Amino acid sequence: MIDEPLKRLSGTEYDRIFGRLDAEFDFRPDTQAFPGITEPKPSITWSLDRLRDDPGDLKLDRLVDAVQDGLVKCSRPGESLWILNWNHTCYRLRPDLPATDMFLPVVVEGRSRKGWPLSPYPDGDYFIFLAEDLRFGTFGHPWEHSLCVLGAELLEAVQDDVQQVLQRVLRRDGVPER
Repeated sequence: MIDEPLKRLSGTEYDRIFGRLDAEFDFRPDTQAFPGITEPKPSITWSLDRLRDDPGDLKLDRLVDAVQDGLVKCSRPGESLWILNWNHTCYRLRPDLPATDMFLPVVVEGRSRKGWPLSPYPDGDYFIFLAEDLRFGTFGHPWEHSLCVLGAELLEAVQDDVQQVLQRVLRRDGVPER
């Protein structure tokens, strides 16, 4: 357990966490073969295409709010979230501690909670948010332009709001929608 709100991961931690991600979800980075993970049961993957023509990014802000609020709601006191950006700096976040702006980048896609270094929206790379025990999280795929929400408790917390914003489901439990 960490006692600071946000911590950059070392190279060793990065390797260990991506090793766990690969072992649990068979992470397959690719620009043309989708999905990028073996989507677990339960999970829902939505298309992000509805956000492309969003004047003022209102839908994007609603999506980011819903997902980040759900991640906080599902996190237990003292529990950290992994905030992963493949091949870039990654973080461990304690959502129950007061935020700082220490690591915030200059530009954050979508409305982000204070102290969160990334948004769940995959802006050019894989953005992955996971509970430390991998029981819930999100997987943003930049080339499929999709967001997979996984885990029963996170789905329960965000499904209605995400469905209202994104509308088009690509897969449920890894099975394509018809």
